[in-house]
Amino acid sequence: MILQEPDHRMPAPARRAVLRCLALGGLGLLTGRCGGKRQRVIGVVPQGLTHLFWQTIHAGAVAAAQESGAAVQWSGAATETDYNGQLQIVDAMINRRVDAIVLAPVDRKILLSAVDRAMSQKIPVIIFDSGIEGENYTAWVATDNYGAGAMAAGRVIELLNGKGRIAIVAVRPGVASSVAREAGFEDRIKKEAPGIQIVDQRFGMADFAKSLAVTENILTAHPDLDALFASNESSTVGAMQALKSRASKTKLVGFDWSPNLIEELRSGLVDSLVAQDPFRIGYESVKSALAAIEGRPVQKVQHLPARLLRKADLDLPEVQKLLNPDLKKYLG
Repeated sequence: MILQEPDHRMPAPARRAVLRCLALGGLGLLTGRCGGKRQRVIGVVPQGLTHLFWQTIHAGAVAAAQESGAAVQWSGAATETDYNGQLQIVDAMINRRVDAIVLAPVDRKILLSAVDRAMSQKIPVIIFDSGIEGENYTAWVATDNYGAGAMAAGRVIELLNGKGRIAIVAVRPGVASSVAREAGFEDRIKKEAPGIQIVDQRFGMADFAKSLAVTENILTAHPDLDALFASNESSTVGAMQALKSRASKTKLVGFDWSPNLIEELRSGLVDSLVAQDPFRIGYESVKSALAAIEGRPVQKVQHLPARLLRKADLDLPEVQKLLNPDLKKYLG
């Protein structure tokens, strides 16, 4: 379709409406702002695109949007450390006047200016997964990450009977979600198991290969290590690969899941996984965005529970539902 400038003979209100449509361009056509019933557009910005966690969040977001006849504009940076890329995506969504923005900030401070700008322009912002500083947002939907980290610590305490040497394969500095997990883990270990020493902690930088490398370094530096805690999918995969290559007997308690991790949980290489429900995170985030657009009440902080998965749990119906979301149904 080719859009042309409005005829100067049109009434002024009509000319202004057409000019607004031209300014909106493709988004105006998508949302129906140039005629017909208007479709809501929710911009959803994850930290990354490749991990199954983010893909499942995408499916949950689309499911919620479809129920209300809304559209999801899904856009993420190339990597989970691309601060500038995420800033540019959020700024572009603000400029296009999406109806709401659902955002997983790559850093709790760096994205503040973009969130403040959206809120100042009356665009509701739903923060999901990882938090942001301050309270200038509409709602925050996330796993109870501190409690989930404490859950992982409880499993390590049980495995080691309260005594041993352990290490943490962390994600990267500044990511509120994983920082909270690591804090919850450390606090419970220190409080309930003074006989367990945390002898090392290194960052895998949300990258599979780097997580593998830092785990190799940890195991080399501490060959007598009893257990590892890995605080997200990439760190867990990297730690698992390092243990497998060395045929190590070190126990691994990980965070998040993927088909490969579930396979190794069945094999016994991975002791247990703290599982989030990413489909529900995406679903509840978009539901909150739609409520805000329509002026309905929105709960400010929504903490969703995690679940500890062990080998014996894998065939339970509710666990199978969690582990096998129908991504094709929503993402094509």
